[in-house]
Amino acid sequence: MISKILIFPFVLLVRFYQAAISPFTPAACRYEPTCSTYMIEALKRYGLFYGGYLGLKRIVSCNPWGGSGYDPVPENHCNHKH
Repeated sequence: MISKILIFPFVLLVRFYQAAISPFTPAACRYEPTCSTYMIEALKRYGLFYGGYLGLKRIVSCNPWGGSGYDPVPENHCNHKH
């Protein structure tokens, strides 16, 4: 519950961008899902800190020298193998 309250303003900010700014800019996202959709999903799945980190990392990599293609939010927060 607290996590939902903490991420709400950030999700609202991204939704505002999607509705009020993005339609007036050229489509330039190099990834699927788009960076804004990725950010919302990461925030909802992992919370403000790790989800925000993943979203910002994705936005920074969305440049002409970065990657492209299908890049979903990771399924697991933990990347080590047992």
